[in-house]
Amino acid sequence: MKKSIAVDMDNVIVDIEANWINHYAEAFGVTVTKEAMHGIPEDQAFPDPLAARSLLYKPGFFRYAPLIPGAQEAIIKLQENYEVYIVSAAMEFPNSLPEKYDWLAEHFPSITWRNIIFCGDKSVINTDYLIDDHLKNLDFHKGKPILFTAGHNRGIDKHTRVNNWTEVLELLEQLEEPQQIIE
Repeated sequence: MKKSIAVDMDNVIVDIEANWINHYAEAFGVTVTKEAMHGIPEDQAFPDPLAARSLLYKPGFFRYAPLIPGAQEAIIKLQENYEVYIVSAAMEFPNSLPEKYDWLAEHFPSITWRNIIFCGDKSVINTDYLIDDHLKNLDFHKGKPILFTAGHNRGIDKHTRVNNWTEVLELLEQLEEPQQIIE
């Protein structure tokens, strides 16, 4: 039986930071850099955090977000040896659920509806691995948590960290290597 991996969407396969920065610049004429998001909650990087959060309710915000580089190729590679689930806490924002579903259908057609989990609380996920950018999800995961670097989690040294999809593949390869017994 294949081991299982749950993969978060936002800031793991979807570049929500870049999307948010672009939407904020279009709506309010102010450009924020990704570096401004380092070590703080995402919305706090913007001059007006409430205005920034309001963008999450706009139609199209989640639907047209860009991909994280390497995510598509890595997910296809992982599917060779793992049961891969896409997991997103997509319940908070009304447009999020259908837009994320459509986004996945476009960018990850190899992920079937059976392997898409939209939930409010990821602590119910029971996979061998969870790749996520938020400690609130990783801290309670029953399997091996893997922290995917995003602006808001820089400087945190809890959990095993990966910075990109190449590192994800390398880490999983290391974790799955048979351990040699030294006598």
